[in-house]
Amino acid sequence: MLVRELRARPHSWSQYTANSSLWVLPFHALEWVLQWSAYYLSRWALLEVLEYLSVLSVLIGVIFYFSEAGDRRKQKHYQAWQVINTAQGKGGSGGRIEALQELNMDHEPLVGVDASGAFLQGIQLRGANLLRSNLEAADLRDSHLDGCNLEFADLKSANLRQANLSAAKLQGADLQDADLVNANLRGADLRGVSLVNADLRNVDLQGVRWEDIKSIRNANIHGVRNAPAGFEAWAMLHNAVSVAGDDQ
Repeated sequence: MLVRELRARPHSWSQYTANSSLWVLPFHALEWVLQWSAYYLSRWALLEVLEYLSVLSVLIGVIFYFSEAGDRRKQKHYQAWQVINTAQGKGGSGGRIEALQELNMDHEPLVGVDASGAFLQGIQLRGANLLRSNLEAADLRDSHLDGCNLEFADLKSANLRQANLSAAKLQGADLQDADLVNANLRGADLRGVSLVNADLRNVDLQGVRWEDIKSIRNANIHGVRNAPAGFEAWAMLHNAVSVAGDDQ
């Protein structure tokens, strides 16, 4: 912001050039004219008004910027959903990792999202609402899905090796043929879950809610860690298997 100050009246030409050499008079003339110009302009109210208007325009710009923040956020979410929906049914990431993470960071629900067959390795979706999502055959290795709502999600044949699913809500989810080797399921809710043919080797089961698992037929529970009391006996009784496997 410019600071305007009233200038003192300049000296007259005779006073200003007193005792000046002839060869410097052109320079003094230019300086004298500029001093008088500045003197009159400092008293011109229009300039003061224009200065206030410039400050006001900046203030209005700031107000509009914040007032339109909601619209910019909606546009950003619309573009993220476009990326996700356009890539449906296609392999690879297709920008879906960044789009899903961005939506989740803004606390947008991802209910019913279809990312089947997508490459989502290492995705960070802590606490995401993925209710009834379709993640069939998705590559979710090393993903962070802790605290997610995955109720009734389709996770058939999903690769969840070393994924973090601690405290995840998995009620009614379909994990048939899913690869959960070395996954973290601490505190997860497995009520109503189908684990038919799932690979559960070395899974951490500390504190899981398992009593109402829908089916564990042919699931491989070899080496499960921190299993609740009675889980392994119950699983074997319900046709689970315990096979070391070639990659142990």
